[in-house]
Amino acid sequence: MQTRKKYIFLTFFASWLLFFFFVGDRPCRFAFFSGRKAEARRNWPHWTDQSLLKSFADPEELQSDGDPLLLSPRERRAAWLSVYKNSRCRMETCFDFSRCEKNGFKVFTYPQEKDQPLSESYSKILTSIKRSRYYTPNPKEACLFILSIDTLDRDHLSGQYVRNVDEKIRGFPLWNGGRNHLIFNLYSGTWPNYTEDLGFDIGQAILAKASFYTENFRPGFDISIPLFSKDHPQRGGERGWLYQDSIPPKKKYLLVFKGKRYLTGIGSGTRNALHHIHNGKDIISLTTCKHGKDWEKHKDTRCDKDNIDYEKFDYQELLHNSTFCIVPRGRRLGSFRFLEALQAACIPVLLSDGWELPFAEAIDWGKAAVVGNERLLLQIPSIVRCIHPEQVLAFQQQTQFLWDAYFSSVDKIVHTTLEIIKDRLLPHHSRSRFLWNMLPGGLLALPDFSTHLGDFPFYYLQHGSSPSEKFTAFIRATSPAGSLSQSILRLIQATSRSQYCAQILVLWSCEKPLPPSGKWPQTTVPLTIIQSRGKLSDRFFPYAAIQTDAVLSLDEHTSLSTSEVDFAFMVWRSFPERIVGFPSRSHFWDPEQRRWGYTSKWTNELSIVLTAAAFYHRYYHSLFMEYLPAGLRDLVDGLAACEDILMNVLVAAVTKLPPIKVTQRKQHKENMPQQVGCKDGDVGTPLVGELSPSALHSPPAKVKGMAGVAGGWRFSQQQDCLNQLVDWFGYMPLVSSQLRLDPVLFKDQVSVLRKKYPRLEKP
Repeated sequence: MQTRKKYIFLTFFASWLLFFFFVGDRPCRFAFFSGRKAEARRNWPHWTDQSLLKSFADPEELQSDGDPLLLSPRERRAAWLSVYKNSRCRMETCFDFSRCEKNGFKVFTYPQEKDQPLSESYSKILTSIKRSRYYTPNPKEACLFILSIDTLDRDHLSGQYVRNVDEKIRGFPLWNGGRNHLIFNLYSGTWPNYTEDLGFDIGQAILAKASFYTENFRPGFDISIPLFSKDHPQRGGERGWLYQDSIPPKKKYLLVFKGKRYLTGIGSGTRNALHHIHNGKDIISLTTCKHGKDWEKHKDTRCDKDNIDYEKFDYQELLHNSTFCIVPRGRRLGSFRFLEALQAACIPVLLSDGWELPFAEAIDWGKAAVVGNERLLLQIPSIVRCIHPEQVLAFQQQTQFLWDAYFSSVDKIVHTTLEIIKDRLLPHHSRSRFLWNMLPGGLLALPDFSTHLGDFPFYYLQHGSSPSEKFTAFIRATSPAGSLSQSILRLIQATSRSQYCAQILVLWSCEKPLPPSGKWPQTTVPLTIIQSRGKLSDRFFPYAAIQTDAVLSLDEHTSLSTSEVDFAFMVWRSFPERIVGFPSRSHFWDPEQRRWGYTSKWTNELSIVLTAAAFYHRYYHSLFMEYLPAGLRDLVDGLAACEDILMNVLVAAVTKLPPIKVTQRKQHKENMPQQVGCKDGDVGTPLVGELSPSALHSPPAKVKGMAGVAGGWRFSQQQDCLNQLVDWFGYMPLVSSQLRLDPVLFKDQVSVLRKKYPRLEKP
């Protein structure tokens, strides 16, 4: 009995202890732990070796960025829906594909209303669209529509803010709730929150916007574009700053930043903390709070010292001499610094959480930028120090490629936007990310030509393949009706004897009927006659009959031997992206006339190889007819021998490389170029290129009397052509070279039995 009572007492006592432990002191324990948590938050971060560590930042500075945009989820959602009422829009739900079926991808810009102000930047955007190959002045043909109302700056405190946009666009009969419309925007929201409110309902329109927040971005529908200044060039643009003498990639400074520091408001947190990584040696981080009207009222204890240090360094000098450039957010997510760093080959280190990077749908930014986290700023120096020099060089090269391909001008930014939208219309027939991120870039790799890498002249090395082992000879004939000249008969025979010739196509450029079939020579390869449409640009039309990778472009009065053709073709197979041929020309800058000159003088430099006798890849036919706008082709058809120049300019713009000249059998005397056409006295359709000691044309003596007049007229037109092309491209694409390729042992005093092309040395 006593034992039983003892067990009962012990059980009761144990229960009481357990109750006291788990329940009785809970308020005290919760208060204790809560106090510890609060203390931990105040003392965070807590390091065991805190006494040995230098204090870099106040904990409150790290935890709060002073961002008034940190609203409640409900408030943020309401602000978002006020802008994106059609937040679930996708191409399949908010875009009418049927408008693009009949006429293809055509873009129409609304006519500008009287007294409607346009900013300089928006005027450039509209000009770029009108310069593109997709522009149409007919709204019935259009697949995509662009407003004439300037929507770039939607900060209602800005002088360029356009009011009552909602009322204006609702009055447009083509608006249709924004369907099939594209709206451009660079600045949204205003002080202090800088939300993405545009001040009008975009409806179902696609939004091409700078500083795009990922939570508001509609994937596969909207497009993020870079923030660019009003001084950004319309076309062309400056080249990147990375040159061959920039190796090794390590520069004077490892990491730099020089810019504004916001004392309060959104974006102030990140920039206020940048001074912690400055060491004054290889990491330079300079900020100034000396901006705005009331900066002195809000300045802190660091302002005066920061302003003094800020003036010690030149911004351009830092860009030129740094490996990495910090690109923090400003008041908005994007900044001008992003494009500045790309151009300078200063690898961008992005500190802008939530930023949808420009054209991220197509561009792989992991190969050109370091994407950091604003809250892990102090880790950035150690991160960039760990990047291997080989990877640094690859990053720098990619920045230059991206800058030149997509960002160096307003034209390229707008055209990239249009091409991304066009790819969405036919996703099975669109560019791969490989094409977007490899030279020459997505704008110059036309999916209408092919989506297979091996069909382009640029990717044989990456694809592990080679060009086809045969070529198509393409001869432009202008013989008088009823007979064939001896020169074209000899040219057909010499070309057909080449072991690499697959077929011969003759472009009959006469208005009179073709000679009868019995007049054409018998050849060992197929001979096909194509009737020209009467335009000079017809020689670069992408005819379906051309199936080989290589095209040998010839003029009727070109004189070539089979050995010359064979050797030139073998050279071209090693350089399939370039023009490889015989007659060459060069360009030069005339300081007195302040324009570009064009010459056939025999010098050590060349920048043009005439397509009167040259190999090139058949893809350039498609690029010539589909990439270039109709206005440039009209220019070619109106000026003498302009098609030669345009093809060379186009290939140089694509490859950034010069053409290649190969050796020839004999030199010809400098004579008057032959003016032969389909009709007597026709000098409006010249047959061959200008004069050169190395010209491959043998004109008859009858034209000597007109040498001075016709020659000067012709050169004048060619110089006009060159300068008009430079104006359209925005820069001079041609690249000069001093290279000529000869066969091994060419003209060496050795036995001809040791030479592969001995006939090249015969007179």
